[in-house]
Amino acid sequence: MPEIVPIADIPAAITSSRKISRDVSIITFECPEIAAAARPGNFVNIKVNASTQPLLRRPFSIHNVEGSTIDIMAKTVGCGTAILADSACGDTMQVLGPLGNCFNTSECTFDTALLVSGGIGTAPMFFLEKKLTEQKTACINFIGGRTSEDLLRYKLSNCRIATDDGSEGFRGTVVDLLENNIGQMKENGRLKVFACGPNPMLKAVAAFCRKHNIPCEVSLESVMGCGIGICYGCSVEVTTPEGGTESILLCREGPVIDADRLVL
Repeated sequence: MPEIVPIADIPAAITSSRKISRDVSIITFECPEIAAAARPGNFVNIKVNASTQPLLRRPFSIHNVEGSTIDIMAKTVGCGTAILADSACGDTMQVLGPLGNCFNTSECTFDTALLVSGGIGTAPMFFLEKKLTEQKTACINFIGGRTSEDLLRYKLSNCRIATDDGSEGFRGTVVDLLENNIGQMKENGRLKVFACGPNPMLKAVAAFCRKHNIPCEVSLESVMGCGIGICYGCSVEVTTPEGGTESILLCREGPVIDADRLVL
């Protein structure tokens, strides 16, 4: 049976906000109820102000947990994320979480974890890396971006970099980099891939893992206005064991799903 995680909807004060790139910030909230229950892969939905603009909450992966606080990684792309990035310490926002499921980090099924991310998809990876390190599981971060300015590796360790234009690290996609390294990595024992990023990247990672018979979990992004399965804004199509397709609500059955369920 899956673990039943208590969900809290609480006013949470911002205790820290710092930019890590031109448009990405790490924001820390004091919310002990959520911090105590959070697992790598979970997300929170945040109401950035009390007005109707923006009307919907914004979903964010939990980037880290320290004591009674959680961190989120937010990229400024619209009015909601701009309000969040410009908020000051002491400001309070309504935070709902932890939501969704989590990565399966069972330590008996693999020897090395390959954490594959692109762009803001690195958001859940630090929390995941901490959990795996506690389990004494080896981790390698594969991080991709169009250019060096798109790379986000804040606090991540053992990083291997790919950029489309070759401005840093390997020239090509992060999946090209995986392909370039897979022979050596397979010699070190059983592998498992955990991936988060743009949907085209995740489909390419899923195809790579099917080709090499590597278990893989992906964290998908979608519009999650409510986060609890009421608004139906996060419906995605996945495969069924019988070979057909079905629609699931990502906030309830995800955001983490087995990569074999992706429709390629």
